[in-house]
Amino acid sequence: MSLNLDDKKAVVADVSAQLAGAQTIVVAEYRGIQVSSMTKLRAQAREQGVFLRVLKNTLVRRAVAGTAFEGLAEQMVGPLVYGISADPIAAAKVLHQFAKADDKIIVKAGSYNGTVLTAAQVGELASIPSREELLSKLLYVMQAPVAGFARALAALAEKQAEAEAA
Repeated sequence: MSLNLDDKKAVVADVSAQLAGAQTIVVAEYRGIQVSSMTKLRAQAREQGVFLRVLKNTLVRRAVAGTAFEGLAEQMVGPLVYGISADPIAAAKVLHQFAKADDKIIVKAGSYNGTVLTAAQVGELASIPSREELLSKLLYVMQAPVAGFARALAALAEKQAEAEAA
């Protein structure tokens, strides 16, 4: 079923709205994927806050025209699923991890802050820990010296109390 002009304009407007707050786009080929697998992929994307759609390439090319993602237009060939996210690594992580589990999804390219990424670079982006993981690691590193200092003070106070008691 083809889209009429108004539907096409609505799709371009919807994608443009998603791109306005996005930092990353990842495109993946989905040729031959089972419906159940695509449903799982969509559910995972929703959980991570990723806009995931199968769209006409010509409409997406129009939506990315004049944006930081314009360089990705050359990669928009074939049956593609588009993952768009405001989180810099969410779209890459969802599609890359799903591609490991289902060989019918093949990550083709991506774009992050105006830089076009190859499939290998999308994999590298996906391997970066999430913001929450990085913050918890930072908190642990910041807390470790303070905790060590507190233990040293407690041991010093204990030795001093033993010396006074003797």
